[in-house]
Amino acid sequence: MFENIDDLELFELILSEEGDGVFANSFVEKGAIERDFVAFDKVEIQFQSINEEQRLVAGPLLIPNKKIPRMDDEFGIYTVYFKPETIAEISKRFMKNKYNSEVTIDHDKKVNDVYLVESWIIEESKRDKSNLYGFTLPKGSWFGIYKVENDEVWNDVKAGKYKGFSIEGLFEHKRSFEQFAALFLKSIDELNDNEADIILSQIKAIVKKDNRYKKKERIEMESWNDYPESASNNACKVLRWRDEHGDEVKGMTNIGWIRANQLCKKENISEETIARMASFARHKQNSEIAPEFKATPWKDKGYVAWLGWGGSTGIEWAQRKLESIRNDK
Repeated sequence: MFENIDDLELFELILSEEGDGVFANSFVEKGAIERDFVAFDKVEIQFQSINEEQRLVAGPLLIPNKKIPRMDDEFGIYTVYFKPETIAEISKRFMKNKYNSEVTIDHDKKVNDVYLVESWIIEESKRDKSNLYGFTLPKGSWFGIYKVENDEVWNDVKAGKYKGFSIEGLFEHKRSFEQFAALFLKSIDELNDNEADIILSQIKAIVKKDNRYKKKERIEMESWNDYPESASNNACKVLRWRDEHGDEVKGMTNIGWIRANQLCKKENISEETIARMASFARHKQNSEIAPEFKATPWKDKGYVAWLGWGGSTGIEWAQRKLESIRNDK
């Protein structure tokens, strides 16, 4: 796909204040790279089965400053990395949002009875508990141990079908100033084609940013509320359930409740919010009530979250709307 990873444009992945971060981990051999959220599937450091009797597997969840190849329609082929402080904040948000049992297979099928029982940030590479399991990882790495009570998943792990962990999450992309500065200091004759492309893309980004400032008032004020009435009704239903059933209603994060209130009140929402709604399509497997919750749908966490974000009609609208907005730019 490419000759040298160091020749690719580099982005730092950062967290927004609104609640980005890792929302699930996936057991993968070779996973799919999705367009609207980060799904890292290249397993270079495999997890280890550390206790067959208790069905525990352990391995790194994120490694700081490690360049990870990515490809999408917006940036083409590029690389990303996480700083240690970002990884530390990701792990805190993950635990705070109680995503321990959010596990998928190959970034597709959600599975039950697999959950994170222990995780930590490595402080000293050669004096860390992970050394007991055969790992020597950089300071700032996020390490985790999962318990696998799901028989099918455990049998596949033992058979070598799944080789490592792969995060799923939402992040903002920040161009690497260090890379840009280093390339800019080179003479034109010293640049190879890939480096020249990076410089050109950075210049284009600066020009684009300048144009956005010129249109600042329009951009800051532009928002939409033409989502379907049914999307608003779905969100209102979840809010009613919370009023009627209290703590029995689970599955919504703080950001989720904010979104449900916005949609229920038919408030205008920004492009960024629409993008978050569109990316929620990753949870489409929760669009139907699980059989065991037919009589008490407010107890189905996945279904509650799906409706709170507008349900099928709201999320499909967001996908169409986002494409239209970006095409108009």
